[in-house]
Amino acid sequence: MDAERRPGIAVLIRRVSTEEIRSLRHRILRPGQSFEETLYPGDDLSDTVHLGAFDGQRLVGIASLYREDRAGGPPGGWRLRGMATDADVRGTGFGAALLGGCVEHVVAEGGAELWCNARLSAVGFYRRAGFEVLSEEFDVPGIGLHVVMARALPA
Repeated sequence: MDAERRPGIAVLIRRVSTEEIRSLRHRILRPGQSFEETLYPGDDLSDTVHLGAFDGQRLVGIASLYREDRAGGPPGGWRLRGMATDADVRGTGFGAALLGGCVEHVVAEGGAELWCNARLSAVGFYRRAGFEVLSEEFDVPGIGLHVVMARALPA
């Protein structure tokens, strides 16, 4: 994927390996859990895609995409999971560029919907990107409160 320009920064979004994302997953999303818990079911499937956002050579954001229909959602769904950005780059466009790369990939693959279980602290971020809240709050043990959010994509 090409670099996306934001005022004052150049963001490079590219595919990364499962191993490349696990350290950031652990540090940001699973700090109180074992490193083994940073390997998610489906991470190594052939159609799973891991994307990274880079500030120069430094990986500062991650997201994983899985072909998975949402319960009650349309066929052709993709699940976004494990999206995180380093605290020192939040609010500077890296997360938005990374999410844009995710949407771009799913659209290119003919996906009908991109959905996720969003932490409550991230609901505003996803809403700004066109996602809608589709569920009541629910607890993910050891992680916290979430809601299901989704964005319909053009056919």
